[in-house]
Amino acid sequence: MNTDHIAIPGPSVGTQHALTLMRFGKTGARPQVYIQAALHADEIPGMACAIVLRRRLESLERGGALRGEVVLVPVANPVGLAQAVLGSEIGRFDLASGVNFNREHAALGEALVERVRAALTMDRDKNTVLVREALADLIAALPAQTPAEHLKKALLAMAAQADIVLDLHCDAEAVVHLYTTSHSAGTFAPLAARLRALAYLIADVSGGDPFDEALSRPWAELAAAIPDKPVALGCHATTVELRGQNDVSSALAEADATAILAFLQDVGVLAGQADPAPDALCEATPLAASEPIVCPVGGVLTFRHDVGATLRAGEPVADVTDPISGAVTTIPSPCDGVLFARVMGRFTRPGRRLGKVAGRVAHRTGKLLGA
Repeated sequence: MNTDHIAIPGPSVGTQHALTLMRFGKTGARPQVYIQAALHADEIPGMACAIVLRRRLESLERGGALRGEVVLVPVANPVGLAQAVLGSEIGRFDLASGVNFNREHAALGEALVERVRAALTMDRDKNTVLVREALADLIAALPAQTPAEHLKKALLAMAAQADIVLDLHCDAEAVVHLYTTSHSAGTFAPLAARLRALAYLIADVSGGDPFDEALSRPWAELAAAIPDKPVALGCHATTVELRGQNDVSSALAEADATAILAFLQDVGVLAGQADPAPDALCEATPLAASEPIVCPVGGVLTFRHDVGATLRAGEPVADVTDPISGAVTTIPSPCDGVLFARVMGRFTRPGRRLGKVAGRVAHRTGKLLGA
C-alpha cells in the first residue's frame, strides 16, 4: 500500500486540512477502482466499511491478488468532519456557504466535448486515454477559493481517472440503496444484489450535480455529442447508501466489505472468481418515481412502518400529533413502493420530508434529490 496526502486549505489563517488516499496494486494498472467514504462527513457506515477494506486489501495485495488498482479514501471530507456545533458533527452542508458537500460538483461535459472534438480517432482505447487526459486538465483548471471548493476539486481529480467509482454514503434511517445512471445500471446490478439493496434508483440527470454524476455524465454527453467516433463510458460511478447513520457495527462493516470485494472480483480488479451474486432483492427503478413523504403539519412523529416495508399508495405511513391540542394527522404513502429511507428526528415541522418511497412510475421532474 502506498499512502499519499493532499493538502486542503483551512477556513482561516494558520489552519489546514488533509485528504489521505491509499493505493493498492500497481499504480496505473487497469481496471482502476476508486472508493471514497463519508463525503457527507457525519455518515459513518462508509468509514467503518473502509477500515475493513483497508485491512483486507493490504492482505490481498501481499498475496498478489490485485490485477488492477484500488484507490481508497477512507475520510473524503475532512472539512466537514471538522464542523461541530454544540457537540454534534454537521457534515452534510458546508457551514460557510450552506452548500451540500455532494452538490454543485463541476459539470464538465460541454467543455470536454469542445476540448477533444477535433482530436478523437477511430480507436476507442486511444480515445479513452485522450479523454482522461482532457478531464485531468479541465479539473486542474477549475477555480477554487474556499476549503469546500478545494476539496471538491481534489476529489474529482482523483476519481476522474478511475474506471469504477464507489461513493459510500448513508441516509438518516434507511435500508441499503444505490443511485446511478442508466448507462451504468448493468455494471452495478451485481453490487446492488451483493449488498442486498432494497432500492436501486436510476437517473441520468438527477439535478444538483452530485459527485457520481460529475464523473460519469461527461463520458455519456461526449458519446452523444460525437456519435461518429467510438467513445467508451470510461467511468462508471455510483452512490452507495449503506443504511442509516446509526447502522455502524463490526458485523455490518465486514459484510459490506465482503460484498464490495466480491464486486471487485466481478469487474476484474481482484484475482479469482467470486461466488455468483445472489438474486437481487429489487429491480432498478427510475429516481423520478421515488416519491418524498412530505409532512403538512408540525408535532410529534410516530412511524407505522419500518424502513424496508412495502407500501401501497394512500396507506398510512406515520402519524403526527399536536402535543398541545392532541390532534392527530395521519400521513399516507404517496405511491406504491418500498419505504427505503426516513428521518431520524421524531419532532417534525410543516413541509419537512419524512421519508422516501421507491415507486415504479416516474412522475417527478426537475431536481430529483433532496437538499
